[in-house]
Amino acid sequence: MRVWTPEHELAHSQEQSGMSLRRSLNWLDLLGLGVGGMVGAGVFVTAGVAASSRAGPAVILSFVVAGFAALLSAFCYMEFAVELPAAGGAFSYLGISLGEFAAFITGANLVLEYVISNAAVARTFTAYLASLLGYAPDTWLFKVPALFSDGFYFLDFPALLLVSLLTLSICYSTKRSSHLNMAMTVGHLALIMLVVAAGVVNGKVQNLVSAGSPDKRGGFLPFGVDGIFDGAAIVYFSFIGFDAVSTMAEEVQNPARNLPIGIAGSVLLVTVLYSAMAAALCMLLPYDKIDIKAPFSSAIKGVVVQWRWVAGMVQVGACLGILTSLLVAMLGQARYLCAIARSRLIPSWLAKVDDSSSTPLRSSLVLGMVTGLCALVVDTSVLLDLISIGTLFVFYMVANALIFRKHVRAGVTNPAPTAAFLASSTAFSLSFLAFWQIRSCHLCRTIGLSCSFAALLASTSAFAALVPPVDRPTAPSWQAPCMPWLAVLSIFVNVFLAGSLGPLAFCRFGAWSLLALLFYVGYGVHSAHDAEEASLMPFVTHS
Repeated sequence: MRVWTPEHELAHSQEQSGMSLRRSLNWLDLLGLGVGGMVGAGVFVTAGVAASSRAGPAVILSFVVAGFAALLSAFCYMEFAVELPAAGGAFSYLGISLGEFAAFITGANLVLEYVISNAAVARTFTAYLASLLGYAPDTWLFKVPALFSDGFYFLDFPALLLVSLLTLSICYSTKRSSHLNMAMTVGHLALIMLVVAAGVVNGKVQNLVSAGSPDKRGGFLPFGVDGIFDGAAIVYFSFIGFDAVSTMAEEVQNPARNLPIGIAGSVLLVTVLYSAMAAALCMLLPYDKIDIKAPFSSAIKGVVVQWRWVAGMVQVGACLGILTSLLVAMLGQARYLCAIARSRLIPSWLAKVDDSSSTPLRSSLVLGMVTGLCALVVDTSVLLDLISIGTLFVFYMVANALIFRKHVRAGVTNPAPTAAFLASSTAFSLSFLAFWQIRSCHLCRTIGLSCSFAALLASTSAFAALVPPVDRPTAPSWQAPCMPWLAVLSIFVNVFLAGSLGPLAFCRFGAWSLLALLFYVGYGVHSAHDAEEASLMPFVTHS
C-alpha cells in the first residue's frame, strides 16, 4: 500500500503547482466560510420536516445530536488539517494514512458530489429568487420539448450565470471571495435572528409540549426517544459544509491555531443557531400544524400578523444562504481537484496555481464549467437523488484513517490488528443500523441494538488497551481528544446516517466508484508511478 508522507506531500505541492497558494486567511475568515458553507436554504425546510413527522418539538434536541455528530467528524478533520496544512482536505489525509488508492476513490466521489450538489443548489437559487420577486418558480426556465429523458426538459440559464460569476470570483482572489462570503453570511445570520426573534416573541411555550389536534400525541417527545435520532438523521445534512474549510488549510495564516477555531467554532455556532431556529418554529405552531413545504414563512404568516413582513425575509435569507454555501463549496471542490492533480493521479496541469491570483485557476475553471453545464441541463429532482452519500463516506473514511495513522507506522508496527478493529467497528455499526430498521418486534429490536452497541464498546475498549498508539517523529500540535473513542463514534454515526439514504444514492456511489477504479488502474497508478520513478513523488509502503 503506497502512502505519502506529510513532509513529502507539503514539499512537492509547490513543485507540482509552480507555487504555493497564498496564506491570506485568518480565523475569522475560516469561521465565516464554515458558517456560510453550512447554513444554506436547506435548514428552512428540514427543520419543518423533522418536527412534523419525526421528532415533534424534540427536533431541538435532534439538532443538538446532529451538531454533536458533525463535531466528531470535525475533530478528526482538525488533527489532520493541523498536521498537514495543504490544499486537498480529506484526499490528502487519506493519502498519508490509508494510501493513494483509498484517497483517489474517496476523492473522486467527493468531487463528483460537490459538482452535483453545487449544480442542484444553483438551480434552487433560480426558483427561490423567482418566488421572492413574485414569479412562479419555473418562470425563468427555458423549456425544451424533448431532450433525452425525464428531468432534462428545462434549461436553467440563470443557474449557469450564477455559477459562472462565482467561478470568476474564486479565480480572482481567495481573500476577496472570503470577504464576499462574510458580507453575505452576516446578512443571512441577521435575517435568521430576525426570524428567531419573531418566533420567540410571538410564540407560546405551550406549543412545545402539546399537539394541535386531540388525536395526535402530545408532550415534548411525541415520537419518543427514537424520534430524536430519526430527526437527527434528517437535519444532519444541514451541517455538511464545514469540511470545505479544511481544503483552505494551505491558505491559512498560523494553521495550528486558526484551523481548529474555524472548523470547530463554525460547527458549534451553527448548532446553536439551528437549535434556536427549531425552538422558534415549534413555539409558533404545534408540531402537527407545521407546513413542511414552507415551515417558517407559513408559521409567521399564520400566527404573527404584525410580523408578516418577516415571512418575506425568509426567502431573502434562503437566497443568501444558497449563495454562501455555493461559494464555499466551489472553493472547496477546486482545491480537492488541485490536490488530486498534484499527486499525478489525474493530469498534472490541473494543479497549476496562477502566478497573479495565487488560486488554483485551472481546477476552478474546469469544475466551474462542469458545474455550470449540470446546472443548466439537469433537473433539481434528479440531482438531489444522487447526493449526500459521498460526504458521509468521506467522513467515515477520515475517522478510519485517523485511527489507522495513530496506531500504525510503516516498518514499525503490524497493521493487521488495527485493520481488524476498523472492520469490526464497521460491522457492529451495520448490525446496529439493521436492528434500528426493525419496527415490528420491539423485543428483538431492543436486544439487537443493545448487543450491537455493547459489542462496539467492548471491541473499542479491548483495542484501546491492547494496541497502543505509535510514537511519531513529529506529532501535530493539536490532537483529537478521547481517541480512539471519538473516531469510533464518528464511524458509528456516519454508518447509521447512511441508512437514511435511498437506494439510488448507493447505486450512484457504486457506479462512480467503479469508473474511478478503472481510471485509476488505466491511468492514475501509472502516472503516479512514473512520477515516483522520476523522484517527484516519494512514497512509503505499508506491508
